[in-house]
Amino acid sequence: MATASFRFYEELNDFLAPDRRYREFQALCARAATVKHMIEACGVPHTEVELVLVNGESSGFDRLLHDGDRVSVYPKFEAFDVTPLLRVREHPLRHMHFVADAHLGGLARLLRLTGFDTLYDNHFADDAIEAIAAADGRIVLTRDRELLKRRTITHGCYVHELKPERQLREIFDRLDLARSARPFTLCLECNAPLRAIDKALVEDRLPPSVRERHQRFSTCDVCRRVFWEGSHWVKMHDLVGRLLGD
Repeated sequence: MATASFRFYEELNDFLAPDRRYREFQALCARAATVKHMIEACGVPHTEVELVLVNGESSGFDRLLHDGDRVSVYPKFEAFDVTPLLRVREHPLRHMHFVADAHLGGLARLLRLTGFDTLYDNHFADDAIEAIAAADGRIVLTRDRELLKRRTITHGCYVHELKPERQLREIFDRLDLARSARPFTLCLECNAPLRAIDKALVEDRLPPSVRERHQRFSTCDVCRRVFWEGSHWVKMHDLVGRLLGD
């Protein structure tokens, strides 16, 4: 059996046992153990990893480990481009669209609010999420570590926070989403694009007080909901402003 040294960086330490955090430690490797196998044996889903160095050289997940190897494991680098170094997957994912598991409905709505295509259904089984992620190249958002360890899921984020607004801030910070946000462009209910619509075309569907006080409207062509800049919109606008630093 081989023994290799491991060092995990930044938020990857959250997945480790306390005595292994923020330090180099040694681990016994099973026969023919790969980088991916040992990273996940330590408790870190491979989807959280962007760069692996073995003995100072960039490595893929399928590299076999040998006695004395030193493995450094880094999380996602969204602040700068690591493409020249990257071997764990073909390329870092820069087009951000998501699929969220059944426990993250609030986060899914807030991501849609900020303009990020996010699939969500509280009946999605893990197999369905895995298939959607593979077919569409979506980032999986979940609080289930085992889901992120599935082989065909290449990009994912374990969500640490428990409250939707804090979860949104966490994802924005980790993936540097502020630059790509397009607030109020997607339907919160069905994820379809919103479009502006003339007030005359929807007047018969509006409450009397809304007809009197508002002039600008948008609609979703899928669920046919009509949206306007009411008190709920003001609260959401304030939330977006805080996220984007306005």
